[in-house]
Amino acid sequence: MTVKQIRAFLAVAHSLSFAVACERLHLSQSALSLTIKALEQGLGGRLFSRNTRNVALTPEGEALVPLARRLIADWDNAEDEMRQRFSLQRGRVTLAAMPSFAGNLLPPILRTFRARYPQVNVTVNDVLNEQVLEMVRDRQVELGVAFEPQDSSSLAFTPLYIDRFVAVVPRDSPLATLTRIDWQTLLLHPFITLQRPSTVRVMLEEHLRSRDMQLPVEFESHQLATVGRMVASGLGVSAVPALCVGQMGELGGHCLILDEPVVERAIGILTHPGHELSTAAQAMFDILRAEQLDQRLAVVP
Repeated sequence: MTVKQIRAFLAVAHSLSFAVACERLHLSQSALSLTIKALEQGLGGRLFSRNTRNVALTPEGEALVPLARRLIADWDNAEDEMRQRFSLQRGRVTLAAMPSFAGNLLPPILRTFRARYPQVNVTVNDVLNEQVLEMVRDRQVELGVAFEPQDSSSLAFTPLYIDRFVAVVPRDSPLATLTRIDWQTLLLHPFITLQRPSTVRVMLEEHLRSRDMQLPVEFESHQLATVGRMVASGLGVSAVPALCVGQMGELGGHCLILDEPVVERAIGILTHPGHELSTAAQAMFDILRAEQLDQRLAVVP
């Protein structure tokens, strides 16, 4: 059965007149007769008994009426839902973002998205950088925001900006009077950082190792927020991505430009190379790129 055949059947069944049905469907009588005949042949029997004076439903035709109505209703609902999804009047987009991005730069982006597409639901997975890659790779989410992966062959990476690491020191520390600091000076103090296998921890260790330096780690945590609070409490110093400057300030830390060496890495959007984005995900992707995060990112407060 085709949708065209079912609509033709219902039009005749409702009016019990081929002439009236032809007007409603904007079909010629011969075209309508052929459509009904093809439906009957496909089902294996007559749906209407007709003569020169009247048209009546056969018992099988009467049995088909409620079924046909449900089929058409389901079809119309499906059409309507898909049109709404393509026009972003409804839908859902799922993304994963590392906490430093999700807690700092993502909220204003979501506000922009919601203002444009208020009927589209958004699910944000606030997970570690390594889990962002995994969720995109396993197609648990359509979009990810994370550091550029070293093995970029399995994922497509669209860069947004280059993030530079900054130093975080207690506000009441003599170091807070400086505007910038080098790594050798910073590492004279107890160091607080994320636990392995955090990408932030690995990046710092790799860059410093190339300069024959090591992190004097005394405190570790799984969350940057906890690292910030430890620094604010005077337990030591740390280094975090620049996008966390605002967060560190709210937690009571003070950020400084950090150099010698400069540690930086691209942050961008991760997608699965073999997976076409949904209309909603593509809209989110476009907004992420259009926000020009490099202009909004402050290295120091």
